[in-house]
Amino acid sequence: MKRFAGWIGAMMLGVAATAAAQNGPVPIVGLVELSGPGAVSGTNFNDGARMAVEEINAKGGILGRKIDYTFNDTQSNPGVAKALAQKAVDQNAYVVMGPVFSGSIFVSMEVTRKAEITNFTGGEAANITQQGNPYIFRTSFTQANAMPRVARYMKNALKLKTVDMIWVNNDFGKGGHDEFIKAINAEGIKLGADVSTDQGQVDFSGAVLKVKQSGSDGVFVYVNEEEAARALRELAKQGYNKPRVGETTLTGQKVIELAGPAANGAIAHVGLSPDAPIPAVRAFAEKFQKEFKYKPDHNGIKGYTAMYVVKAMTEKIGKFDSKALAAALHGATVLVKDHPGVLMNVSFDKNGDIDRESFMSKVENGKQVVFETLPPLHPF
Repeated sequence: MKRFAGWIGAMMLGVAATAAAQNGPVPIVGLVELSGPGAVSGTNFNDGARMAVEEINAKGGILGRKIDYTFNDTQSNPGVAKALAQKAVDQNAYVVMGPVFSGSIFVSMEVTRKAEITNFTGGEAANITQQGNPYIFRTSFTQANAMPRVARYMKNALKLKTVDMIWVNNDFGKGGHDEFIKAINAEGIKLGADVSTDQGQVDFSGAVLKVKQSGSDGVFVYVNEEEAARALRELAKQGYNKPRVGETTLTGQKVIELAGPAANGAIAHVGLSPDAPIPAVRAFAEKFQKEFKYKPDHNGIKGYTAMYVVKAMTEKIGKFDSKALAAALHGATVLVKDHPGVLMNVSFDKNGDIDRESFMSKVENGKQVVFETLPPLHPF
């Protein structure tokens, strides 16, 4: 009888523990670059996610449960990111947010895939979503969707016939390099100097000299934030006066701050911008700056909106089931009228790639100015 009573007691404790787990906070884990070359991107992404969690929890959470958001520093290191992904699995994460760097997500997403955990990433390398992983979803455009927009602008607006490229030799840069060349070839633009640089590179004098000597009509700069600022400063130092074009990073807030006056005149296609002519986006940027004491870039918006997508789609499926969440996200559309926190209407295709409006921007007097809104590839 004593043994039976003990068994009953243990069973009841187990039931109570299971009920508490089902009604307690929902674990969502961030794998973010808080140090190393990706610190600017990762910190923005993480702070955006944190702000969304704060808002969601203040309004009762998701399906009546609060979010327990914890985050870990990948140190911009793929090996560390992979280990932290396993830690997130051990924490029974409902969703994993990040990493942002393509090289890190390539290795960490295999861990979340095996555990069948929905994983959002800020990485833009085209082949992230070309490997058949049903649990990976983007918070930004794939390079395959973004580069044609840039090439079209170079041809139609800037009238460029030849263009040089300065790119970072990592997974992010290699993917962008290949997609950019495809895009300009399709528009009849010739590639001049093809200049690869290292992640974290400090001296861009040699790279810029090659660009100056090539005689092309402009240059496309595709490197990470801190390197982009160094490249712009060196271009200005060497008196380069032709169009300087980029994709997302080149006109970002941190680049503008680091490059100073050298950023003026730089042009970039941006999938997201705190300066977009959308009241909800600007309200987000104002609140973000007030809370974190710095102006967000596109990564801050990525982290923020991704968390609201999780909320919207979890409420749609009516339960906390990461496998079911991933299945529901494929082909899903989330509209601002129904879920204001997503800031812009958004959809996901069968690969987890994202579609929404995007923008052309230019740096004027030390500020990013959006001068054109581009429609989504597939109207909502």
